[in-house]
Amino acid sequence: MKYDRNKHHRRSIRLKGYDYSQPGAYFVTICTYERQCLFGKIVNGQMRLNGFGEIVAEQWQKSAVIRQEIKLDAWVVMPKHVHGIVVITNPVGANGGSPLRNNLPQHNRLSPCDRSIRHNHEPLRMKPKSLSSSIAGFKSTVTKQINILRDAPGTPVWQRNYYEHIIRDRSALNKIRQYVINNPLAWQTDQLHLDNTTKW
Repeated sequence: MKYDRNKHHRRSIRLKGYDYSQPGAYFVTICTYERQCLFGKIVNGQMRLNGFGEIVAEQWQKSAVIRQEIKLDAWVVMPKHVHGIVVITNPVGANGGSPLRNNLPQHNRLSPCDRSIRHNHEPLRMKPKSLSSSIAGFKSTVTKQINILRDAPGTPVWQRNYYEHIIRDRSALNKIRQYVINNPLAWQTDQLHLDNTTKW
C-alpha cells in the first residue's frame, strides 16, 4: 500500500498542550494487540493470571520502583488490557501539594469514567519522566519478556498507543478506583469483552 500522510502518520491522542510530566493523577488503559486475550481469564468475577499476566503484574508493580517520579494507585490486569491509576509526583525540591489537577482546561473536565479520547494532530513525542515515557518503558519490558517466554521475537503484545484520562479531583479519583477494583466483576459488560463492541 502506498504511503498516505493522512492515513499513516502517527498521531498523538494526548490532550493538546498538556504537560504529562507535571504532577498529576492519570487513569490509564493499555490494550493488547488486536484485543487478544493474552493475560488469563475471568473466573467467578476474579482475574486468574496466566504466565503472561504474571509478567504484566510484576512489571507494573516494578514501574514505581524503577521510575521514582511515579506512584501506583489502584490497578488491575484483565484478559486483554490493563487499567491503572498512575500518579506523577512532584520532582525533588518542588513545592508540595495535591497531585490532582484543578487547573485543567475546561474542555477536559470529563465525567470520571468517560473513556472518550480527544485527538489532535501533533506528532507523538515522549518527554523524560512523563506518563508516556513510563508507559513506553513498561510496554517494552513486558513485550520483551513475553516474547522470550513464547519464543516469538518481534511479535506485538500491545496496541501502539494507550488511553488516558486526567483525574482532576478526589471524588473522581475515588470513583475511578472503584471502577478499577470492580472491573473483573463487570467483565461481561465491559467494552473490551470479546462479545461486546467497543469504541476503542
